[in-house]
Amino acid sequence: MSFPRPERVRPLTLHTVADLLGDGARLTHGDLATEVTGVSLDTKTLQPGDLWAALPGARAHGADFVDQALAAGAVAVLTDADGVSRLRAKGVELPLVEVERPRTVLGRVAAAVYDSAARRPKMFGITGTNGKTTTAYLMVSALEALGRTTGLIGTIETRIGSERIKSVRTTPETTDLHALLATMGERGVDACVMEVSSHALTLHRVDEVVYDVALFANLSQDHLDFHGTMEEYFRAKASLFTPERSRRGVVCIDDEWGQRLSREASVPVTTVTSRLDAEADWVIGGDPRQPLVRLTRRDETVRLESALPGDFNRVNTAMAAVALIESGVPADQVAEAVLTRPEVPGRMEIVAPSTPSDELPLAIVDFAHTPDAVGAALAALRPQTNGLLVVVLGAGGSRDPGKRPGMGAAAAAHADVVVVTDDNPRDEDPEVIRAAVADGVWPRSRARLEIVAGRVDAIERAVAIAHESGPGATVAVLGKGHEQGQEVRGEVRDHDDRTVLRAALDRRSATG
Repeated sequence: MSFPRPERVRPLTLHTVADLLGDGARLTHGDLATEVTGVSLDTKTLQPGDLWAALPGARAHGADFVDQALAAGAVAVLTDADGVSRLRAKGVELPLVEVERPRTVLGRVAAAVYDSAARRPKMFGITGTNGKTTTAYLMVSALEALGRTTGLIGTIETRIGSERIKSVRTTPETTDLHALLATMGERGVDACVMEVSSHALTLHRVDEVVYDVALFANLSQDHLDFHGTMEEYFRAKASLFTPERSRRGVVCIDDEWGQRLSREASVPVTTVTSRLDAEADWVIGGDPRQPLVRLTRRDETVRLESALPGDFNRVNTAMAAVALIESGVPADQVAEAVLTRPEVPGRMEIVAPSTPSDELPLAIVDFAHTPDAVGAALAALRPQTNGLLVVVLGAGGSRDPGKRPGMGAAAAAHADVVVVTDDNPRDEDPEVIRAAVADGVWPRSRARLEIVAGRVDAIERAVAIAHESGPGATVAVLGKGHEQGQEVRGEVRDHDDRTVLRAALDRRSATG
């Protein structure tokens, strides 16, 4: 994936780069007057004049790919001692800048080359296990309604004004991020909303970015394959709420982690809660079954309308509104702006058949892939489902196996029928993953359990069950949301839940 770069950069000599990096940097050989005009990690997107970062990896060292970097036009290499040894063994004659932990200094160099601090727009950063994407889209939609030119960086896509670029990961590498922010500034973007993942915070992808307002939505089990423990997961998220990374925070204190963060954050924090038994700066009131949201702060009340279904989206709407208010937008303008309903791909997205029919079930696709998210999505659908609620879900392979039974249990707590299938099995045995999810469903609930290996077949089966049960049924296909591929044994196969679900509905419509 190639991101745009700014038209104007600030070339740096290697002497300046070494000064930026301090006493820990060592130019092993090469001309200090060599100029770099860009920074890159990826030889596929590297441009002539770039400083190439050759980083150590889990399976290989970046230095092993130096031939591709040379062919692409790299003028110098930033690497560690092991990388220097490998490059010398290959007879590489490029200037080599050696530092102990090159990943930790990349942001500093990229920010300087692209001059991103001077050009970047007002920054909003959102972190949390669930709700980042929806909250980001709510904020972008509201900012556009307020007349702002917006940028968006997140799980689904990157936007620079009207330009859209499909995302590979939630938060780009720091080299791409600083180029993006400088490009946004050049193109007149005055507000950028970013999803900030725990991986990005841990892997230094957002170094040298200071968010004007940082948001914390929630924390629940996910990514423990990477972080190891919930404590480490929390610490990664909490690092966003430090003076190095944000100016102020908006923290939802509906869970214990948010409550703890509100006490431990080292930047000013505004708290938000939907719990009537909790004390917060802003309290979310109103009937959870209705779209109207009442936000109260001391003697001030702001009345909002949630444009998206589900009680959790009332919280997302409130968080977006409070963040905008904290950034300086008058509350009455915010209330008007959040009325605009954003299109959030794969988030409680209704999938309609080609020919609408009252005989067919309501069909929903959502990205829910944690126990909390599965429970919240189905809890939102349960009250509006008069018939059977049928859910299709699996769990990702090579990712946090501990959450799998919890996902099954969350589905069984709300659904009448749970169809367990494959998500992205990656390098794991899909049958083992399915069994772990199913363990959470049976025998601890009243829900009927079916296990169907292929995801396409599982969706077809769910639609059949719902359709044959009579009117008022709902099919919820959870886990992949906007994704357009399925990862199996190193291969990404074409798959879009929305396309498959629509085709299944159409077949049912055709057969009556």
